Amino acid sequence: MAKKKKITPAPRPAAADAPATLKDLLSREVLDKLKAQSDALKAEEQGKKDAALKEAEDKRKAEQKRLENDFGHLLENSNQDWSKFK
Repeated sequence: MAKKKKITPAPRPAAADAPATLKDLLSREVLDKLKAQSDALKAEEQGKKDAALKEAEDKRKAEQKRLENDFGHLLENSNQDWSKFK
């Protein structure tokens, strides 16, 4: 078997040689405002997710309670070994 040649990564240019990014061009106030808006949107989205989960859980509990009061459902899903209750 032939030995594999190791590929050395090319050295990255220094930070001073890199082109200017949008973050470098924007002022500190604008960056802070954008970060605050981003955080607000994330919090709002998380609130919507929490509300949707709570609503789904409430629906599931309501359906479970309805089924617990349904004699046909209880009869179909109960253990049919009645001899241990004699």
